[in-house]
Amino acid sequence: MEPMNLQSRVGCKVVGALLVWMACAPVWAVPAFARQTGQSCVACHVSFPELTPYGRWFKLSGYTIGLRQTLPLAMMAQAGVTQTSQNDDGSGGVVTARDKQWALNGASLFLAGKVTDDIGGFVQWTYSRSYNTDGTSSGHSGADNIDLRWVGRMYGEDAAQVKLLYGLTLHNNPTVQDVWNTTPAFGYPYTGSPTALRPTAATQIEQALAAQVAGFGGYAFWDHRWYAELTLYRTADGPFNVLRAGYDPSGAARLQGLNPYLRLAFNHEWGDNSLMVVFFGMKVNERSDPTDGASPVWNYRDLGVDAQFQHITQEHTFTAQASYIHEHADYGLAPPGSNTVNTLHSFKLKGSYFYDRRWGVSAQYFRVTGSADAGLYAPAAISGSANGLPDSSGHILELSYAPLQNLHLILQYTAYDRFNGGNWGYDGVTARRASDNNSLFLNAWISY
Repeated sequence: MEPMNLQSRVGCKVVGALLVWMACAPVWAVPAFARQTGQSCVACHVSFPELTPYGRWFKLSGYTIGLRQTLPLAMMAQAGVTQTSQNDDGSGGVVTARDKQWALNGASLFLAGKVTDDIGGFVQWTYSRSYNTDGTSSGHSGADNIDLRWVGRMYGEDAAQVKLLYGLTLHNNPTVQDVWNTTPAFGYPYTGSPTALRPTAATQIEQALAAQVAGFGGYAFWDHRWYAELTLYRTADGPFNVLRAGYDPSGAARLQGLNPYLRLAFNHEWGDNSLMVVFFGMKVNERSDPTDGASPVWNYRDLGVDAQFQHITQEHTFTAQASYIHEHADYGLAPPGSNTVNTLHSFKLKGSYFYDRRWGVSAQYFRVTGSADAGLYAPAAISGSANGLPDSSGHILELSYAPLQNLHLILQYTAYDRFNGGNWGYDGVTARRASDNNSLFLNAWISY
């Protein structure tokens, strides 16, 4: 057996510290982050999971602000009803057997909070259900988002002012560690229908590796302005299996070596306002067969820019976000489709307004375009592409209301201009239109 490298040793120490903390704590206390800090949820969140400047500082500080709780547990569940514009699949069947019926989005248990003044964590375990068109469904539970941190601080002339905040993070989902809600892991839309049909194409950084990899990185935040991070990702195996516990190993991604992610940001905060602009990029070398460590490698390079502006007062809150990702994929000798090289472009523009931290309206425009690949994006009823294009675009309009701190009600409408390469008869099999996949989603989001 090869000796454990530095990444593995540090990762095991952080995991071990958290596991010792879990094992030693009594089970009678059930606090969450709000109880740890003694502040309400709106101190950290505009609307969960979108963070305020204080929420971003709390996360970068390794979730260590406040008093350590005996057992910092939190729970969350979502359930909703979806109405699809055209639920007939064109051959006498249905797109979803749960149309206009309640469906469980998922239920999560969180272990999250301060371990020491320098160590904290966020561990999510989720139960979710899959719904089939024949009316059957199945449930599955497993590791979801995980982010464990160690932090250090350097102070300026004012001993109470942190000049440099730096840290290490061990996590299992690229961008779950990011504190601005412009990246995929915690990006908008923050929730969605478990039964509605979605476009096929997405870049690798957009959740393709979630709960399948181990990322070990370092970051620094200087003077509340300049942020830099470098994270290396590898397959979540060996000592890192816990990061993908419950995940089907036959479908998990297998990476070759260490895969870098870089993020450089400028942040400016003044009065009730904050502005952030970022460059980021990720290199992914993925085995074409996840069960074969010697299979050919697919090489992805994702480069992106994003920006966010926030204006936050007690009564009025406005957020604007934009992101663009360019992906170059080189499949080498084992292409999954017709081309050996493909590109994808993902663009999102979103704005939201909240009144009194209770009533909210959000709108987003999204667009995905890319290379035509008749093998990768082949014709197939409902989910295929007649012209082999990955192109999809549309809008999301969302109304939300939080009558209680622990209850969030959402009415979300998604409308498509293009879907999997086209509009009318986009799949090449039926006469289905892109707009037939429009959906209205009513969701109840409960947390404690």
